[in-house]
Amino acid sequence: MCGIVGLFDLKGRRVYERELVSRLNDIQYHRGPDESGLHIEPGVAFGHRRLSIIDLSTGQQPLFNEDRSVVVVFNGEIYNFQELMPELQALGHTFRTHSDTEVIVHAWEEWGEACVQRFRGMFAFALWDRNRDILFLARDRLGVKPLFYALLPDGTMMFSSELKSIAAHPAFDKVLDPMSIEDYFAYGYIPEPRTVYLGASKLEPGHTLTFRHGGIMPEPREYWDVPFKSIGPISEKEAEEEMIRRLRDSVRIRMISEVPLGAFLSGGVDSSAVVAMMAGLSSDPVNTCSISFGDPKFNEAEFAQQVANRYHTNHRVEQVDPDDFSLLDKLAGMYDEPYADSSALPTYRVCQLARKHVTVALSGDGGDENVAGYRRYRFHLNEEKLRSALPLSIRRPLFGTLGTLYPKADWAPRMFRAKSTFEALARDSVEAYFHAVSIFKTSMRAKLYTPKFMAELGGYHASNAMRRHAQKAPTDHPLSLVQYLDMKTYLVGDILTKVDRASMANSLEVREPLLDHSWMEWMSGLPPELKLKGGEGKYILKKSLEPYLPNDILYRQKMGFAVPLAAWFRGPLRQRVREALLGDTLAQTGWFNQSYLLELVTHHEKGIRDYSAPIWTLLMFESFLRNCLGVTASDTSKVA
Repeated sequence: MCGIVGLFDLKGRRVYERELVSRLNDIQYHRGPDESGLHIEPGVAFGHRRLSIIDLSTGQQPLFNEDRSVVVVFNGEIYNFQELMPELQALGHTFRTHSDTEVIVHAWEEWGEACVQRFRGMFAFALWDRNRDILFLARDRLGVKPLFYALLPDGTMMFSSELKSIAAHPAFDKVLDPMSIEDYFAYGYIPEPRTVYLGASKLEPGHTLTFRHGGIMPEPREYWDVPFKSIGPISEKEAEEEMIRRLRDSVRIRMISEVPLGAFLSGGVDSSAVVAMMAGLSSDPVNTCSISFGDPKFNEAEFAQQVANRYHTNHRVEQVDPDDFSLLDKLAGMYDEPYADSSALPTYRVCQLARKHVTVALSGDGGDENVAGYRRYRFHLNEEKLRSALPLSIRRPLFGTLGTLYPKADWAPRMFRAKSTFEALARDSVEAYFHAVSIFKTSMRAKLYTPKFMAELGGYHASNAMRRHAQKAPTDHPLSLVQYLDMKTYLVGDILTKVDRASMANSLEVREPLLDHSWMEWMSGLPPELKLKGGEGKYILKKSLEPYLPNDILYRQKMGFAVPLAAWFRGPLRQRVREALLGDTLAQTGWFNQSYLLELVTHHEKGIRDYSAPIWTLLMFESFLRNCLGVTASDTSKVA
């Protein structure tokens, strides 16, 4: 696992200063502390930080083809490189190393831009072909590995693994994008392709970019999407057997490593499934690690221990201080833009623990999205039944009024008691799902923003990010559609971002077997009723795992990686919240309604409402302004 950075002159062939390239590269030292490499020639400069995993002795980057006309910098792993290597050798290519990186340069020579179709893995890479005068950027299908890019005023196109390197370039103007901020307060992260800065973008998953000297800024090209194409008739038994076969294969190819390897084990279904498969594939005990919490409402350690005992793993557990909020300001520096998933705190700690013993860890990320594990999917389908029974022209005024008048409707049937349910029924499917996942609901954001900020938005609404994907979705099934929306937004913008930054901050490589693209393709084609059946999410996965895991692992209520924010904000962080939300840093942006901020704080402190998620979202934004932009009470020019 690595960090990459580069500069490309769209206008000409200037020679970039070595000192500048080296400095931008070393900003990502944490992503690759083992080695550093640079390549500079007229019009092009590459930098690479290496975390050595495969071919420790000869896998240095930047890496070249035989005549040095093609050079690549690469972050990730190509898991099928051992299959591609003999195929390319048979076609006449000569290999000097045993690394997966060298497969990329020869695959490019043989198949050009279509090479990405042949790779099975997680990757972000930049490749310069001098003979063709092409700079080629590519990102893996699911977006496991990040890739940022920006066009600088002097005609330089810059790319990097993390936004902090782009932001450090002296020519980059760190002007904030109001639309990204609107997205942030709705989702808690900034969905692709936006970044918090107007001048920088994320290359979306499953996309490539092709640049030429003297050319214009190109549009990204999509080379893959989750198909949701039916695999045809299949019995439950057949699906169970095929699922285990595919899961075992996905885990197997991710166990290739020349450094110590292990797994995260939370005690949930997904990580337990991965450990069960690893144990069956390894002659040695699997290294596992987990975090425990003092509060039983958040603690899954006993379930993780059950799995560890069953498979005789080398299991390590560390208890996190229930008041472990020392990372608050560090998070802003790790994520480079506002990011509001509070589980980033325990995720950082479990990566920190794992790195003491291994360099590579397998995780269970992705299972909730591809096998329908979130409870909100069940709620959404129940609401869809009602939405399909009444036209929107009737539902919008009827349930919209109820949602306004009845914040708490105890007299109604159970499914109608929540204000949010009424509001959801007054919307179309995509709008309702956006409402369900929003941290600051639309009505809350209307109170949060000042007229000045609303004017800067120019009518933009955060739901546009989700609607853009819905318009091109390959499915209209109610369950499959919201799974697809999560894969395009929440999975990449929240889950994978969290794991990448937390792991890389600790120089740890994390691999996700449940995000193998072939697994995802097959899973998306399964009948939706095998994923969510009788109110049971992950139905077919759980059934297939019954021979491998106990029922109290498979069928207990999902806990998640939560932290006790509500108690923190009424207790040890009470004063910090007041200083951050009611202080000068947010106030002098001119974007936030001060009276509404006071309402959020006081109502939460008094226990009138639980505003812990919105408060955390604001706390992280304020921390970003101070730690990434250097904004102080006396200087808000960067956000004005």
